[in-house]
Amino acid sequence: MSSSKTSNYLSCYSPEIQQQAQRLLDSEKSGAWLLKKYPQVHGLGSERALYDCAQQIKSCFMRSSSPISKVVYDDRIHVINNALGLHTYVSRVQGSKLKAKNEIRISSLFRRVPEPFLRMILVHELAHLREKNHDKAFYKLCCYMEPDYHQLEFDLRLYLCHRDRFGELW
Repeated sequence: MSSSKTSNYLSCYSPEIQQQAQRLLDSEKSGAWLLKKYPQVHGLGSERALYDCAQQIKSCFMRSSSPISKVVYDDRIHVINNALGLHTYVSRVQGSKLKAKNEIRISSLFRRVPEPFLRMILVHELAHLREKNHDKAFYKLCCYMEPDYHQLEFDLRLYLCHRDRFGELW
């Protein structure tokens, strides 16, 4: 692949898939393909709407998991560091007990992307409430919450390649 960022985003895929993605980018058809498949951005620009969306997904699929105290867009998360979002614990001492709060931080880049992309990222971070490692159980849980998880992840990675090369679509 000609772009190191392209290979970073798609390096986990087979050489054949990487070549197909590269051809789509080189022919400058990636934008049209993505816009046809995902024509509009989500309406979750506020952090309250983002939190409510995460809570809705959690209540449908993970009721017994630890509560989440905060879901926010974060300007400090950079896709370059291979992070789309982060699941963090904030620990505090309350009296003689140690209390931990779960927080989800989503890169601000995703304020203006299609809803399926944002949902995929939220599902990924919510799955970390139960599964800490990116293993078989983790991805099984992601696919349970979002059946198109793997396709959405690929399409989002293709968009990131497109964005680096040609700029934003939405």
